[in-house]
Amino acid sequence: MKGNSKDIRNWLRLVRAQGLGPVIFTRLLKHFGSVDTILDASAAALAKVEGIGSVKAESICRTRNKFDPDREIALAQKLDVCIITIADDRYPTVLKKIYDPPPVLYIKGELKRADNLAVAIVGSRRCSHYGAEQASRFAYLLASAGFTIVSGMARGIDTAAHSGALSAAGRTFAVQGCGLAGVFPPENKQLFDRISQTGACISELPLEYEPLAENFPPRNRIIAGLSLATIVIEAMPRSGALITARAALENSREVLAVPGRVDSPLSRGPHSLIKQGAKLVESIEDIIETLEYLQKDFTRLAADYADRAQKDAEMPLFDKSQINLTDVEKKIFDCLDTEPVHTEQIISCTNLAAGKVNAGLVSLRLKGVIKQLPGNHFTAKK
Repeated sequence: MKGNSKDIRNWLRLVRAQGLGPVIFTRLLKHFGSVDTILDASAAALAKVEGIGSVKAESICRTRNKFDPDREIALAQKLDVCIITIADDRYPTVLKKIYDPPPVLYIKGELKRADNLAVAIVGSRRCSHYGAEQASRFAYLLASAGFTIVSGMARGIDTAAHSGALSAAGRTFAVQGCGLAGVFPPENKQLFDRISQTGACISELPLEYEPLAENFPPRNRIIAGLSLATIVIEAMPRSGALITARAALENSREVLAVPGRVDSPLSRGPHSLIKQGAKLVESIEDIIETLEYLQKDFTRLAADYADRAQKDAEMPLFDKSQINLTDVEKKIFDCLDTEPVHTEQIISCTNLAAGKVNAGLVSLRLKGVIKQLPGNHFTAKK
């Protein structure tokens, strides 16, 4: 287990206290300055913090030492799960900046800095063939371009999105609505293992927590919080996918929706989002436009999301050091300059097949390092 084990023990004791949700936890931490101080505080002192009061303060004091952190840490080590707190440098920066970030995260796999460039793909568990196809296709294209795909590993759209990212040899995060000692749904055990080997499976819940219905709405805010944008593909009006979309909007993230058949109940969710102003997605070009907007607006995003040095705040969103270029992409990029270059010239310059060049150009556009001009001309963003 990485990190200070005593510190992790105290965080686990406190975070499992009855009535202590993420918002109250954050207020207490801001008020008292450290977890140790909160654990030592009296009920009277806790009650003075906004939103607590005497009844909740007594409940926190009564239950803040009931959870067994030693057993949890031992099980985490056995399962190769890392437990990190919001004070840990490894904690995802974009997630830290939502209204109610999880104080503690369980991670099976690895988090990387490049994972801050993530897109969520969510939708119905009972999706159509069309929905699964679109989820897999968009996940494949985005993952090929270096974006981390975030979803909830549920049946249907979530599974298709994770599978599409893995097919592209890309990174993907599965945010579970249960503890990482189990897998839900159970038939996704193999998918869980594949994701944890090349990306990460994530939960805020204790390792042995069951997949109760009440766990999933809070889980959805983590999916949205880990992502710069959320794409909704097929969803009923009261579905978890729309809860994720709402969480994205509440935390100033982009929401996109893939339209469906007008006579399908599964189209009601995405169509409702589109009516409310969500970006309509018909092709990868629509996603590119949204991500290019994010690139132009990165100064605001950096100020909102990043506690980093000024030189990092000025770093472009799609910095090539964050998203590595493939050998094919490097060949294409090296043929470009600030002056327009036609596709046929690129093919001649690289000696690559037309299909590979076209696929590489789409990927480079997604990475934000080139720009397409009319007449199949391209320029480099240098």
